[in-house]
Amino acid sequence: MSHMMITGPMQRGYETVLTREALDFVAALHANFFARRREILAARDVRRAAIDHGRLPDFKDETREIREDPVWQVAGHRGAPGLEDRRVEITGPVSAPMAINALNSDAKVWLADLEDATSPTWDNIVTGIGNLSQAVRGTLEFTDEAKGKHYEVTNPTPPTMVVRPRGWHLPEKHLRYVDDHGTDTSASASLVDFGLFFFHNAQALIDAGRGPYFYLAKLEAAREAKLWDDVFRFAEDYLGLSRGTIRATVLIETITAAFQMEEILYELRDHCAGLNAGRWDYIFSMIKSFRSHREFVLPDRSQVSMTVPFMRAYTEHLIKVCHKRGAHAIGGMSAFIPNRRQPEVTENAFAQVKADKDREAADGFDGSWVAHPDLIPIARESFDAVLGDKPNQLDRQRDDVETTAADLLSMEGLDAQPTEAGVRANIRVGLGYLNAWLSGTGAAALNNLMEDAATAEISRSQIWQWIHHGVILEDGRPVTRRLVERIMAEELATIRRHPADHYCDAVQILRETALDDDLPDFLTTPAYKQFLVHRHAREYGALAA
Repeated sequence: MSHMMITGPMQRGYETVLTREALDFVAALHANFFARRREILAARDVRRAAIDHGRLPDFKDETREIREDPVWQVAGHRGAPGLEDRRVEITGPVSAPMAINALNSDAKVWLADLEDATSPTWDNIVTGIGNLSQAVRGTLEFTDEAKGKHYEVTNPTPPTMVVRPRGWHLPEKHLRYVDDHGTDTSASASLVDFGLFFFHNAQALIDAGRGPYFYLAKLEAAREAKLWDDVFRFAEDYLGLSRGTIRATVLIETITAAFQMEEILYELRDHCAGLNAGRWDYIFSMIKSFRSHREFVLPDRSQVSMTVPFMRAYTEHLIKVCHKRGAHAIGGMSAFIPNRRQPEVTENAFAQVKADKDREAADGFDGSWVAHPDLIPIARESFDAVLGDKPNQLDRQRDDVETTAADLLSMEGLDAQPTEAGVRANIRVGLGYLNAWLSGTGAAALNNLMEDAATAEISRSQIWQWIHHGVILEDGRPVTRRLVERIMAEELATIRRHPADHYCDAVQILRETALDDDLPDFLTTPAYKQFLVHRHAREYGALAA
């Protein structure tokens, strides 16, 4: 018997993903790395408590030698076919139609997202990995019977696939590891996503002239990158692959990781391709990390642009560090999306995206993200203008940038008071996204913006921050729980409801994660356990608790 026990329902087609051999590999990952995963999660709690008590993040003295050593370089794109030129990357979930649309696009890279853009229902995860396996082999197609539409990949040169597994903090409750003594624990979602995709597809990707490439999300410290590096080494040995076959791009989307960019590159140096500026999670991290500090209160989300001092310092430091070490620097995602029914909205979205991508290309980024195929030409034009025929800007060293701890923590220019419109926007995004997420959709178009778990995290944590610190709105009223409850009721009254909606559950989740005395580290962790897993247990009678 395998040490990995399936506690979720088995549907048609799952058997091609949840094979005995693949589950044995996931079990081996669990046996070797689950204890260290627990240790790094415990270290996060210690780190957070230290910040609560006034010990703000700083560059570490004990790793100064790594930062000051001018010699070492990461593997980068050398020997990683398909990662040389990343000027435009399209992100999105791994459902069949979305995957096919991404593969038919003109982007250089497709970020196949099992994390923030995917609601982690059991079906989404298993079928999503199955979709990726078919995409690797060129056999993915899909027919939407209701719309009478057939999807298939027709692009002769589809984007390079880079898969983003879920973060270290998330469990996969539908798979449990049973040790030799009969003790069972929920599997790590990170190891499940990585393990199943890698086992089924690593060799097929190599045979197709690509490789097993990954985006690593939610890292908070170099120690967490080291854990991933050891996972990669174990996986390569398990399948008999050469060292460095796996390549990873790390999203720098937490403030503590921003102080350890070089250390993260160093720990992953044999497997690292680059860093990405995960802007929305980074803003969320600022709110979450400094939740006890009044001086870090942020204004409306719309006021926290990429040009405010702490965001500017973070992105310029990322470019400098990456190019110093031979790694790609990839820019963030603009949330604006076109609306074909409203030309003026589309025109505004295009203008906003162009300004964003022009700035990133001029700063020295090697590429950037978009969330919609219509935005690819705009981003490509911005980077073509700077890159020309060059695949990247690694030769641009940005020696003009000198980043201090004060720069990364600067709240200069962010003294605007929050507004009622900002409170309402956060409530609308929180409720709208949670309703979509509970319905199985992880990336939702709301008010002409593409919202995912990261922007929902900003929305609910800002509400908590404003209430917790008694912030005064621009009109002179304090932000209180009573005010938020009243606005929430008003916003709910404007929503056209459907029988399949999950707004009652969405309200409960938003109240628990935004209005309680304590701020939960993540929105999705309690919501996943309380709603997605238990709903499957009720619907299928599966042992999923």
